[in-house]
Amino acid sequence: MSCVLSRWKNRHLARPVVALILTLFFAANSYARPNMAPLGPNIADKGSAYYHFSVSTFDSVDGRRHYKVWTGVPDKRPPPAGYPVLYLLDGNAAMDTLSEPLLKQLSAGTPPVIVAVGYQTALPFDVIARAYDYTPPVTNLPSPDLHGRENGGAHLFRDLLEDNIVPNVEKGLKIDQSKRGIWGHSYGGVFVLDTYLSSSSLFHLYYSASPSLNQNYAVLVDRLGENDNATRCNKQLSLYEGDDTPGKNIRSETAPEVLLKLRSTLEALHSAGLAVSYWSDPALSHGQMFTASLPRALLNIATEQQSSNAMAPCPK
Repeated sequence: MSCVLSRWKNRHLARPVVALILTLFFAANSYARPNMAPLGPNIADKGSAYYHFSVSTFDSVDGRRHYKVWTGVPDKRPPPAGYPVLYLLDGNAAMDTLSEPLLKQLSAGTPPVIVAVGYQTALPFDVIARAYDYTPPVTNLPSPDLHGRENGGAHLFRDLLEDNIVPNVEKGLKIDQSKRGIWGHSYGGVFVLDTYLSSSSLFHLYYSASPSLNQNYAVLVDRLGENDNATRCNKQLSLYEGDDTPGKNIRSETAPEVLLKLRSTLEALHSAGLAVSYWSDPALSHGQMFTASLPRALLNIATEQQSSNAMAPCPK
């Protein structure tokens, strides 16, 4: 595990934390090839000594996608500025990954509110809904992804988050809006990166894990390299990658040349003073990065004191 570049202080996780992550999560749920069997009870169903959970449901504007959202609130008094909060995409699988030892570890620091945005299904992933929600349009009109699923609805899903989901789940909670983050893996990582590059200012901390920058979405790397600091002020970006070797279907994963361009682009942004960091876990596959990156993002928010000084400056 290595940190290739970083603007934030103390980015390396302590060895005990790394051991905890690998022991509790990687071995139990590798997600190397997602198991689409129905999920059993998660931590919200079992109960926790450190968090209490509630569940809300939402629908897309067109009525075609139906969401289930778990909100976990720490059983600990919020800091004066409010709780940090992290939104987790693929919320069904994310909830299946959360465990009591991780919640205990979070509670030892400044525990974030955890919002897992999933779908109304017993399966870990709604592959059709997420393909649409998490991807920007390849052209001006939605088009099929590489598996024939409709894509291109990221802007609509982002509107749903901003206008409906976030205001409702945070109602009555003391939230530090400067520490509102979002995490996503694969297509979810594409959504996180696309949102970071958008004009949206809802989130300030972005955790993109193994984004699927295939031939459809490699354009995001070009956009990342554009000189557009105005949309990135007060934002931090952490990008996590696993195995550098593409799988059998290279069209569905990040090609080596795109990965190299991504790294060099992040280095250039870092040198230019933007708050970006890159983590490489060469021993882990694309799928295994789901389980490895999720607790890392949560622990990052819980153990590090993010400050506005560490974020990309806003132009005057």
